[in-house]
Amino acid sequence: MTHSTIRAAAQPGLNKALVALFMAMVLAVCSLWSAGAMAQDATERSQAQVQKQQTQPLNNAPVWEGVASGESFTTVTKGRETGVLINKSGETWRMIRNDWISYYGGWAVALVFLIIVGAHLVKGPVKLPEPRTGRLIERFTSAERVAHWTMAFSFVALAITGLLLMFGKYVLAPWMGLTLNSWLASISIVIHNFVGPLFAVSVIVFFIMYVKDNLPEKNDIEWLKKGGGLFGHAPAGRFNMGEKIWFWGGVTVLGIVVSVTGLILDFPNFDQGRVLMQQSHVIHASAAMLFMIMSMGHIYIGSVGMEGALEAMRDGYVDETWAKAHHDAWYEDIKSGKISPVRSKEGATAMGSQVMAR
Repeated sequence: MTHSTIRAAAQPGLNKALVALFMAMVLAVCSLWSAGAMAQDATERSQAQVQKQQTQPLNNAPVWEGVASGESFTTVTKGRETGVLINKSGETWRMIRNDWISYYGGWAVALVFLIIVGAHLVKGPVKLPEPRTGRLIERFTSAERVAHWTMAFSFVALAITGLLLMFGKYVLAPWMGLTLNSWLASISIVIHNFVGPLFAVSVIVFFIMYVKDNLPEKNDIEWLKKGGGLFGHAPAGRFNMGEKIWFWGGVTVLGIVVSVTGLILDFPNFDQGRVLMQQSHVIHASAAMLFMIMSMGHIYIGSVGMEGALEAMRDGYVDETWAKAHHDAWYEDIKSGKISPVRSKEGATAMGSQVMAR
């Protein structure tokens, strides 16, 4: 084989080697240029910091500009967002919490509370239109009452501790001091975090127990037209439309929303990002405020606002007069024999041989 033939055969390989060498040199130059630019930028920052310290001692603005940039840097601790010292969306979240949710939500809660107190002082509680007959109807079984009171007490605990955490700094701290308010906030957050999962479970149990009697009925539209009794007699089954709105809009929808977002906030060890936690808090606090506003009407009517209502959930029984006045369709079904006035074995035992007159 001649030398020219050997050179011709080796030419393609040589060309590839030269191209690879050229590309490596280009990459090396780019890397050196990038490193030099970064080093120059770092030097300029350092010089800017030194100069800033001379003109304005203790002013670390160049450093904090880098920290607040939202960029991710290298840290010893590895994990989601551990390289970001300051999340830029945190300030937006703080403004929404303090300037919108706490301000408008706080005034809304206070306003509804004052309206209820005013209505009670002016009009008073709803009294029975006729004397009691002494004949009882079992309205709630013991299991239904346990489910209700478990959810009710856990909700009240969450509402009180949530309000303390939201408004303690502005309402309580000025007169009780920061130290005592801090202790109260620490206790509140522990109670809130541990009671939250119990409330979430109670919502599910409550829904399963009560959903059957909260389905839409033909009487619901008429109840709304009558304004719940403000514009004439409002017919109702076992639960009226107002109670159904509370069940579906309050307990079910808002209960699920505050439970899901609360669990996201309660268990950050599942590696949620900061943005997700901030969004969950905004939704959680907003839904909780609306939940509390709706609950005040329910609590008032179910306690001092209506004669006999508290007895129904406390003891499980209502008088025939109460059933006829407030849930006449339910009462007519019992009177006609369509459904029994006794809902459980323990109810039959407690009521003995008493049978409602039909």
